[in-house]
Amino acid sequence: MPRRSNQSDPEKLRTQLVDLLTDFEHRIASDDLRAQVKDLIPAYHLLRDLGSSLIPGDVAAARDRILHYLTTYPHTVIGGEELMVVAGISEWARRVRELRVQHGWPIITGVSVHEMVQEESLLDNEVMVNMAPDDYMLLDITPDRDAAYRWNIANDIRKEAGVGVREKILKYLRENVGHIVTGEELRYVANNKTEWARRIRELRTEDGWPVVTKQTGMPELPVGTYVLEMDRQSHVHDRKIPDAVRRTVLQRDGYKCQMDGCGWHIDEYNRADPRILELHHKKHHAAGGENTAENLITLCNSCHDRVHADHVELK
Repeated sequence: MPRRSNQSDPEKLRTQLVDLLTDFEHRIASDDLRAQVKDLIPAYHLLRDLGSSLIPGDVAAARDRILHYLTTYPHTVIGGEELMVVAGISEWARRVRELRVQHGWPIITGVSVHEMVQEESLLDNEVMVNMAPDDYMLLDITPDRDAAYRWNIANDIRKEAGVGVREKILKYLRENVGHIVTGEELRYVANNKTEWARRIRELRTEDGWPVVTKQTGMPELPVGTYVLEMDRQSHVHDRKIPDAVRRTVLQRDGYKCQMDGCGWHIDEYNRADPRILELHHKKHHAAGGENTAENLITLCNSCHDRVHADHVELK
């Protein structure tokens, strides 16, 4: 059974550690390797106790110490070795996973961030772009109480045989329409395949599913999270609009429907309101209209459908 950290007064532990290492001086000249190793075991335990004792004494469990540290420094890149120190146990990484999966804390890893960066979904966040594989970041100081339920769904989908990564991700997103899901969840659904972020981009740009991120349509979203706004695909001619152009048009139009008399804004997004923002070609794509900012205008999906049904021309 793993040894639990013995939290105590940090100064007392520091003194004990210094004394022990000082006494170890006579062992250095010894050729008895095993005696040297055995004499260092107490120092190893004391060092772990000292690290865990830096967290207030009423935080007894390793998982709670990790959480205390992360919530003290939210939106900050935290090295895995820092969490190891405050946890005071060797199984600290498992405790981080428990916080994420069982308790809904939105903790993102450097591995997932790296894979998102490759698909250009985090380019505006320089801090996260530079995260190392063994880094962590707490995205929000409020846990997601529905996360445990979603992770159970993710686990079931992940285990489905004969189903591709893109299909698994789409199924998971459709199970959570309108809900924020993290990159960590989607990576897990994809069986930790590095291609998962690319498959999300393909779902949006090739298949027309309205999967949005902070950079591609919903600026209030936390970095590293995704939302499938509606369980429907966009028009075929709207699926090849580059993300950079899409972002430019949405920003230019203030994330608001440009149809006279509508003006629906992304801030009004609500699962009970079946509206999302889409881009409409002023000169139809089929008639040679290009995917340029000048030829595109932001409409809510209700107005977009009406424009096509009534053959309305927009200037």
